[in-house]
Amino acid sequence: MKRRPTPDSPESAKHQLSRREILAYSAAFGSTFLAAQGLAAEPGDDAAEPKAAIAQPAKRYDMKKSINLWALPYPDKMSLEECFRLCKDAGFDAVEVNYALEGDLSPEASEADIRAIGQMARRIGLEISGVCSFLFWPYSLTHQDPERRKQGFDLAVRMIDAARLLETENLLTIAGATYIPWLEDEPPVPHDVCDRRAHEAIGRLIPHAKKAGVLLNIENIFINGYLHSPQEMIRFVDSFKSETVGVHFDTGNIMAYHFPEHWIPMLGPRIKNVHLKEYSKKVHEFNLHTFRPLLDGTTNWPAVMEAFDGIGYRGYLTFEYFNPFAHWPESLIYQTSDALDRMLGRKA
Repeated sequence: MKRRPTPDSPESAKHQLSRREILAYSAAFGSTFLAAQGLAAEPGDDAAEPKAAIAQPAKRYDMKKSINLWALPYPDKMSLEECFRLCKDAGFDAVEVNYALEGDLSPEASEADIRAIGQMARRIGLEISGVCSFLFWPYSLTHQDPERRKQGFDLAVRMIDAARLLETENLLTIAGATYIPWLEDEPPVPHDVCDRRAHEAIGRLIPHAKKAGVLLNIENIFINGYLHSPQEMIRFVDSFKSETVGVHFDTGNIMAYHFPEHWIPMLGPRIKNVHLKEYSKKVHEFNLHTFRPLLDGTTNWPAVMEAFDGIGYRGYLTFEYFNPFAHWPESLIYQTSDALDRMLGRKA
């Protein structure tokens, strides 16, 4: 006679897993491996699970709508002024601009040129929510090449000056990287060396940033192999004992393994600026296409918005996206503005 499993027996353990869990494990590890662990789905175990109700914002959130210019076809198809006017017409409060090696906002631009960008944005009716830059990757502050590190530091100084001239207090800062996945031939930087170099670089930047009235907001990223947990980020930021160093929190950059609504309460008032990046956990191999238009992913946005509200955040929510639409690129801008209105409780 077959012994009936008791609630605490090993045989009953698999019955504590839902069919959804079994399918998820099967997709990740394969059904053969799963069966060998005694976790294969039972025949006929196909009871449908109730679908979660669609959550709607319960209140209006007092935060500002912003968008990064990477979501627009600039400079290939649109000028800076055309981008600003489109963002204003779509209903954004602000734009985040990107510092490059060439172009309108770069070392090529004079102080007067950079001031004029901020003035143009304000004349159109937009604020500059912050300065961002891809240059922190090729010119990492923790690069193995000392000359690259020096170039990175010099560029960071220029970015601080650009933020001051644009009249924004926010500079997104990438503290360093132990590894950059798309540079396969680059030797990885040992974690302790990366940490030491990052502390040294940020420490040297603080006096200049403080004098300029600019915040060095450290961004959370996972593909850099550094500052991978909220505890690590808190230790890094707090180690400087300076109000000049804060956090630029990115909701999408950690979604492969974490959940933004868990980080936000821990980081609390250290968060000075925000990237709203949608992410889909349905794609398990990292590439830029895992980042999606807002609401076309797996982020629990009601929980994220409530977490921001819970820490008293009232700043910018900047949509960051790297794939401007090839046709009718303005469509993405209007879609994003509409999504933000709904997330902020401005539309039912």
